[in-house]
Amino acid sequence: MKKLSARRRHPLAALVVLLFALAVTGGLYAAFSPSEAKADDSSAQSLAIEEGKKLYAVGCASCHGTGGQGTSDGPSLVGVGSAAVDFQVGTGRMPAQQPGAQVPKKKKIYSDAEIEQLAAYIASLGAGPVTPTKSEYSPDNADVAKGGELFRTNCAQCHNFAGKGGALTNGKFAPALDGVSPKHLYEAMQTGPQNMPSFPDTVMPEKNKQDIIAYLDTVNSDKSKTPGGLELGGLGPVSEGLFGWVFGMGAMIVLTIWVAARTAKAKKS
Repeated sequence: MKKLSARRRHPLAALVVLLFALAVTGGLYAAFSPSEAKADDSSAQSLAIEEGKKLYAVGCASCHGTGGQGTSDGPSLVGVGSAAVDFQVGTGRMPAQQPGAQVPKKKKIYSDAEIEQLAAYIASLGAGPVTPTKSEYSPDNADVAKGGELFRTNCAQCHNFAGKGGALTNGKFAPALDGVSPKHLYEAMQTGPQNMPSFPDTVMPEKNKQDIIAYLDTVNSDKSKTPGGLELGGLGPVSEGLFGWVFGMGAMIVLTIWVAARTAKAKKS
């Protein structure tokens, strides 16, 4: 009986075994799960880059070079980042139909998934501005008044105070900004496409970009009113002055001729 009693397990032995098993299981999970997830992410990114490289070879390499180094027909893409690709391809500017002073916006030819793959490949060539997330470019809770101040200071010289666009030199132009998505507006400020200067976060913080996007969303929507009546496209003093000169002066000339004719007729009679 004493021998059997000596072999009986301690009441806490089962608890100790259970805690040890849990600790081992947790350690194994911590050791292997993150690395597996990281491996999956790395594999997905590698696949996106590979698919993007194929798309690039067909649609972009003839102008930008087989490795994105650039040619006489297109600039280098090394270091432009995924944001530049998302903007240029997402707005249909690239691939370009033909060379010219400026590439206009047109209907995009790649799907969103293909654009992401192209962006992943170009980003792999060199570090650059990253495609923004919705939280970065969303104008929710932004300061519209501050955005208007920033826009008039930094952008209105080319895009007009209401973002209606304007002419530049040598056949270039600043495009109209109404109807442009918040994401593409943010990317344009990030990357400075074509004739536009870039405004990285070191120059213009994320919050200020959101303010400008909110201003453009407001001034080009039904929320915006025109107290003066007909806005004439919102193009500013040039169109308004031309309207006043052609129609205003024309009306005055017609009125002068009519008054003179009436006066001459009255004298004869």
